[in-house]
Amino acid sequence: MTMWNLSFAPPIVIQAAVFARVPDGLRMARHSPWADANKQGQLVDCFLEGPAFSQDGALYLTDVPHGRILRVNAPDDWTVIADGLGWPNGLAIHQDGSLLVADYRHGIIRVDAATGALETVLGTRNSESFKGVNDLVFDSSGNLYFTDQGQTGLHDPTGRVYRHRVDGGLDCLVSNVPSPNGIALNAEGNVLFVAVTRANQVWRAPIMRDGTISKMGAFQTLFGTSGPDGLAPTADGGLVVAHASLGGAFVLNAAGEVTHYVRSPTGHNITNVAFKPGTSSLFLTESQTGTVLTAELPVCGASIYSHSSVTFD
Repeated sequence: MTMWNLSFAPPIVIQAAVFARVPDGLRMARHSPWADANKQGQLVDCFLEGPAFSQDGALYLTDVPHGRILRVNAPDDWTVIADGLGWPNGLAIHQDGSLLVADYRHGIIRVDAATGALETVLGTRNSESFKGVNDLVFDSSGNLYFTDQGQTGLHDPTGRVYRHRVDGGLDCLVSNVPSPNGIALNAEGNVLFVAVTRANQVWRAPIMRDGTISKMGAFQTLFGTSGPDGLAPTADGGLVVAHASLGGAFVLNAAGEVTHYVRSPTGHNITNVAFKPGTSSLFLTESQTGTVLTAELPVCGASIYSHSSVTFD
């Protein structure tokens, strides 16, 4: 029996429900180099990632193999707002409404949500290309933390975590990660979490007053053919962890104990998670079926940079 927590009790299961699925008219069942490298050459008609809510309540998603950004206004109202990206993965929204995208091929890209115009924010580090950026998050001051995963793993533990400061500086915070994927900051902004997919762990590091990190350690260790993917912090210091092969997401408290498990009703590839700001409504991307799921959690999500000036009724 696995010990999930110090109560020696199994996690409480929360059944997720289908919110929406990618419409048939937007699915693209065609060959892609991304699927050759990551899905053994399968025809992948969409692969959802990067859920993020704008200030007007729309849900934005990335479609990795086809280089698209999707906007979901309602379950039956989907729009392609940008295409022509490389392999867009994580997505975070700036206070000015622009979308910042971790694009595996091109680095950090800014997308104008109104026009779909693309601008490279950070394409290289000291003229050297990134391995393949994956996910990103703003802190409360607008500094951008992001993971540089590439094809790293236990065989090649050289993935990196960076911080792009508002003054333009770029800090490499960690350089020995076997597949850094999702990234999050705790509610207070003084702890960094990184989903380490190939080690099947979530790493945790305090952020010191000078901005450096210290004593990074394994916060939680899971199992499965893949591992932790996207992360979403909770208001009480915990963390929701999407798992890319176990058909759901794990809810951790501030001590790293698994208290709840959010189960997918369809598909096993939960790639990312996001709270609707100001609520306890969790949204999950299930990429095996191209579906967005939702569930009500017993805790609200932490406040996020894009909505820090927004008040909720």
